Amino acid sequence: MRPLRIAATALVLFATSQTTALAQSALQDILNSGVLKVGTTGDWNPMTMRDPATNAYQGYDIDVMTELASDLGVDVEFVPTDWKTLVSGVTSGKYHMTGSASISPARAKAAGYSTSYFSLATVPLILAENLDRFQDWDDLDKPEVTVAATLGTTQEKQVKQFFPNAEHKIVEAPARDFQEVLAGRADAHITSNVEANKLVIKYPQMAIVPVSSPRAPTPIAMLLPQADQVWINYVNTWIALKTERGLFDDLGKKWNLLN
Repeated sequence: MRPLRIAATALVLFATSQTTALAQSALQDILNSGVLKVGTTGDWNPMTMRDPATNAYQGYDIDVMTELASDLGVDVEFVPTDWKTLVSGVTSGKYHMTGSASISPARAKAAGYSTSYFSLATVPLILAENLDRFQDWDDLDKPEVTVAATLGTTQEKQVKQFFPNAEHKIVEAPARDFQEVLAGRADAHITSNVEANKLVIKYPQMAIVPVSSPRAPTPIAMLLPQADQVWINYVNTWIALKTERGLFDDLGKKWNLLN
């Protein structure tokens, strides 16, 4: 009988651990509270854009998270954050997840990721009047060139990696790196090809440097609490289902992600 008692005890402990894991999961908190809290910066066109006058958000990410909340049967609350605190907001429980973020080993040390549903690459932007000076990556990697980036973004690390010989101007949100170029305080900045396409439409005085090829192709995904496998599994299952049903393709077309 002793082995049976040991087996029964082990089964009880396993069931208890599973119940505890579920109780501690963000998924259960969301279902109990009726609210999905999403951290978003509101400054990444066309992924997440905040209207200061109304405090309303729109964009690719906003549509994705609204759909996720609808399928959960809860409301969605967009929690303002910035790039330098994006990860800490997840780890501290300020929000249950983030919108799209570049996958990086540094972020993965502290937070979990969902599976990826989109990829982007990095390109440099300048003032169109300077196109004769800058034709490829090497033209920017010079001591007399200043390249801007926003604190806490993937691009902050990339400017140091791509342009070790250039001056680096790191600005803190709500300031943005492209504003430094528009104001003439920097010669260039780098961003995703997705945002770059939007910026040159909004600001015709800007131009994408006609580089031989974009750099750092990077998948993007949602940041989640690292140890919360229950919540991660749910989100990954949802992404797989929505991928098969064409949600991400449809939203990509709606927000012109590939144009």
